[in-house]
Amino acid sequence: MNDFEVDDVVQRALDRLTLLAETTTAMTSTLDPHAGVQRVCRIVVPQLADWCAVDLLEDDGRPRRVSVVHRDPAVLPVGGLTGLLPDVPEDPVGPLARVLVGAGPLLLTAADIRSPGEAADPLHLRQLELFDQLGTDTAIVAPVRARRQVLGALTIGRTNKRPPLTADDLATVEDLTHRIALGVDNARLYRETQHIAERLQRSLLPTLPGSGPVRLAARYAPAATTAEVGGDWYDSFPLPNGSTTMIIGDVTGHDLRAAITMSQLRNMLRGIGCDRQEPPGHILRRLDLAHHSLYPHATATCLYALLDRGDDGAWTLTYSSAGHPPPLLVTYDGDTRHLDGGHGLLLGVEPDLPRPHATETLPARSTVLLYTDGLIERRGEDLTNGMTRLRQHAAALAREPLDTFCDELLAGLTADHTDDVALLAARLPTASSAP
Repeated sequence: MNDFEVDDVVQRALDRLTLLAETTTAMTSTLDPHAGVQRVCRIVVPQLADWCAVDLLEDDGRPRRVSVVHRDPAVLPVGGLTGLLPDVPEDPVGPLARVLVGAGPLLLTAADIRSPGEAADPLHLRQLELFDQLGTDTAIVAPVRARRQVLGALTIGRTNKRPPLTADDLATVEDLTHRIALGVDNARLYRETQHIAERLQRSLLPTLPGSGPVRLAARYAPAATTAEVGGDWYDSFPLPNGSTTMIIGDVTGHDLRAAITMSQLRNMLRGIGCDRQEPPGHILRRLDLAHHSLYPHATATCLYALLDRGDDGAWTLTYSSAGHPPPLLVTYDGDTRHLDGGHGLLLGVEPDLPRPHATETLPARSTVLLYTDGLIERRGEDLTNGMTRLRQHAAALAREPLDTFCDELLAGLTADHTDDVALLAARLPTASSAP
């Protein structure tokens, strides 16, 4: 082998390593498998092929073409040839179907690429139409496989304007699909874990009272950037004396321990509140003493409030806060203000200190909103900006139905949130005579 041939071999090896490294970076830089494979296709074309397509299997086993990239974008029609594909046939004949059931990788020469009229089934027809539309002379179809399970297929093709693909290219394509498979599998595992965590979190949250003159609504939104359960929670239940509780809290941490502590705190608070029926500051102090004994190394915020209707028909909110963001009062006319009274230390800091409470008279048809800090906090931003943003959004929604009020607040304020969010809202009835 002369020096020129050696240099050529070395260069091809370096090109292959570069291609694989770029593919790995593309797949590990996102948890969206569709976005990852689109980046890979743009790397493969034109380095290795004139066009590249990736098909991934849906949860029901049906293939979906998620990316098609051609070195000449004008060749692709509007829509890019992506979308749901026909089912994989029970008797696979075409190369794509064979690969999706476990074969491959397959090298297809010009003699193997038939016209669409010779298709054996609908899936084979779609693949042959792709070959025909993109002027394919040779192609490789390889399985995207992880943990002995086929997740999809990678197809690359060359036209007659480039040297044909050969058996020497199969090893490179296998390495490519291995890296794609790891990225797709990791993304799917993350998605499954996130769904499990969210279902667990939601299972720990209560059902709100459904009767009475006060309308109640609550929402929980998991963090957009984590698959872990958290300590955000809300609760509301009627007391024997007729008061309606409104409670919200946040246990420090984002793990199973925080979720368990949250659930146990909620249950303790229910028992203390029903048994004692005392002002909120007294209830939170009793909760803090129990919390300090049972969970000496955990801290949490909590806001405990009582909604009461007086003999004159007027509604009041009596509340105490253990380091929690203040409630927001939104009148029917759109005036807003935070209720800053009754503020004390977090739970788990100084349980022996007395806790204050405050009372507010509430206008008819007004809305009281309790929320956790994920609704207002943004990294690198002053908290007052988030509180102002909340007031502005809430003011614009003051006359909307309560469910719409909650949904629109979440939609408008949690697009890029990095923490869990819980909120609890109460809508008062119109003014009336004494009950």
